[in-house]
Amino acid sequence: MEHMETDFCVVGGGPAGLALALLLLRSGARVTVVERARSFEREFRGEILQPGGMLLLDQLGVLDRARQRGGYPLRRFQLVEHDKVLMDIDYRQLPAPHDFLLSIPQRHLLEELLTACREYPDFVCVEGRSVSELHHEGRRVAGAVVGRGEQRLRIDAHLTVGADGRYSKVRRLAGLGYTRVEAFKHDILWFKVPSDGRTTHDIRVYRSGKNPVLIYDSYPDSIQIGWTLPHGGYKELSAEGFPALVRRIEEAVPIYADLVRATLTGPGDLSLLDVFAGSADTWVTDGLVLIGDAAHTHGPIGAQGINLALQDAAVLHPVLVASWQAKDAGRDRLLAYETARRPDIDAVFSLQARQSAAMLTHGGLSDRVRPLVARLLAHTPVYRKVLQQIAFGRTPVRVRADLFTEQTGSQAA
Repeated sequence: MEHMETDFCVVGGGPAGLALALLLLRSGARVTVVERARSFEREFRGEILQPGGMLLLDQLGVLDRARQRGGYPLRRFQLVEHDKVLMDIDYRQLPAPHDFLLSIPQRHLLEELLTACREYPDFVCVEGRSVSELHHEGRRVAGAVVGRGEQRLRIDAHLTVGADGRYSKVRRLAGLGYTRVEAFKHDILWFKVPSDGRTTHDIRVYRSGKNPVLIYDSYPDSIQIGWTLPHGGYKELSAEGFPALVRRIEEAVPIYADLVRATLTGPGDLSLLDVFAGSADTWVTDGLVLIGDAAHTHGPIGAQGINLALQDAAVLHPVLVASWQAKDAGRDRLLAYETARRPDIDAVFSLQARQSAAMLTHGGLSDRVRPLVARLLAHTPVYRKVLQQIAFGRTPVRVRADLFTEQTGSQAA
């Protein structure tokens, strides 16, 4: 078995893992990222950046370069029912320059973060290999083993970070419990159609029937559509046959019915998202921390996924620098991250549950009350507070650039 040493072993090369790696590299640490995929040429779900996430990427110096690869600024979040706008949350009311949402292919963001990390000689990226076990010294996680058989590589680290998504293998290997919460009544069937000149520069929840639809512009020249359906109900719907399923989708989004009909040719054109919430029972143990979806899982309402991942990295960064400098990766020291961050995450869980109930629920009292509540919200101070929380979070987060060493990536190269 091969062997290497590093200060931080980050498992997962998504937004959370790569942003944290870059923060640690700029603070003078050695960082190894383990990513099971060999490239970013694959389908990603999360494409929307909130202003809070853009702020952090700006402070890391990667936002402009990612945008140059292609993306669309989105002005508003709208709730539309039978072509009538019930709610219009206008991001242009926020202070510039982060006064919009950004629809951007996730690979553009990841490529720029990875490029920035590679400017540092103390960065190693182990691609195309998965973690097979955690390495322990006593009770402390002291690194990870990747690969199997003769191709195994043991990575010894001061601290290991699980940033490997909602079905985190690191979380399972560490024996950390996870509580799944069925907080949402819907799953989402995602697909894209050509924009055909019908872009809106907005995110919309469109209601014209029993199954609301999420719609936004997707780069390049596409419209991303998410058709909501009852939780666990796809099997029953698909049993009716694919043509019947397409007709149902056309009825749910009549403004794009012709594009749906022309684009959806088989089940391979659809991607089903099992929508649930959940959280690891604890995010830290001796020698190991979980961040992003590995620590807490959210639904797509409010486009919070990438935002929360980047904020996790920024909040965790100073805790890990202090741990590394003190040579102490004990749980008691690492708990500072979870203690600071969990109340903000709980606030997002609560907000998303309310958003889902208000925008996606169908029938009865909710249909009668929804227009009234939407009109009232737009004319109260609560509107600005909700916009601020969705855009930047309950507690705004900034990069701790004061912890960076004088040597930048370009100088190190």
